[in-house]
Amino acid sequence: MSLTEPQPGTLTAVDPFVHPALFYADEHEYLAGTLPFIRDALAVGGPVAVAVPTENLALIRDGLGADANAGAVRFVDMREAGRNPGRIIPGVLRAFADAQPPGTRVSIVGEPVWAGRGPDEYPACVQHEALINDAFRGRSATILCPYDTRRLAPHVIADAHATHPTVVRAGSGRAEDSRAYAPADVVARYNRPLPPAADVPAYRFEKESLSEARHFAVDEGTRLGLTSARREDLALVTAELTTNSVVHGGGSGTLALWAEDGHVVCEVRDKGHLTDPLAGRRPAAREQRGGRGLLMVNLIADLVRVHTGPGGTTVRCWFAR
Repeated sequence: MSLTEPQPGTLTAVDPFVHPALFYADEHEYLAGTLPFIRDALAVGGPVAVAVPTENLALIRDGLGADANAGAVRFVDMREAGRNPGRIIPGVLRAFADAQPPGTRVSIVGEPVWAGRGPDEYPACVQHEALINDAFRGRSATILCPYDTRRLAPHVIADAHATHPTVVRAGSGRAEDSRAYAPADVVARYNRPLPPAADVPAYRFEKESLSEARHFAVDEGTRLGLTSARREDLALVTAELTTNSVVHGGGSGTLALWAEDGHVVCEVRDKGHLTDPLAGRRPAAREQRGGRGLLMVNLIADLVRVHTGPGGTTVRCWFAR
């Protein structure tokens, strides 16, 4: 069954956007599920992107053979481009789709979840998968998301059923509606509180002390071992987040930094409430004025986690040392 167009009788039939999860158990099933999808799109002249982890990128390149060298497929190493799941929609998926002529159907193999993703990363990954459905609703696109049933935990496979309206088992090639599909519930379930780090002092800031907050972050980043280039990134992220707190988060907030597992973590808390689940994950229109702060944070940091509710918002960012 071709997945490049909506299938009659499925949840996707009313929407030109198709978002299937592909469940595979070995390399043979991986290629059996991805190569026909890519070749079907190439056969009708459609643009194709493959954004998967390094080792699977090599598998697909080798499997495509001459087709991989035709220049019609864009290859993206998801371990680099998708290191922060929050940047995948704006920086990988929408960046590719938006670059095509209007109305062109795009086909993407996107694999944001792989064995080895850490416990801090996974909640951002699963929220990303859920939010793809809103980010591409009404768009002429198919995004096929492979899941390794042999190496990924059972709860990850269960979440894939909840974030994808269609599921495909590579062994049979059969596509079917997911009875567990509930992306909004997934976004809410993984909107988990981020407890403060123990014994880390918080710097309180307001409008008059934004500059001091930025200097505080850079000084802490230096003490904790960030390179000069990453300290510049940290300064920019701190400026964006603290300014957002002053403008949208009640006029003040707290800033804290600490070292954790080879990273420097920067956290900003305020009394604001983010009501748009796609905030920071939606590309900014050229004519848009402002509203790029959280998007910039996602594009710069190695990982971004957000918890938000009526009682306030916490944004936590990781920078590799």
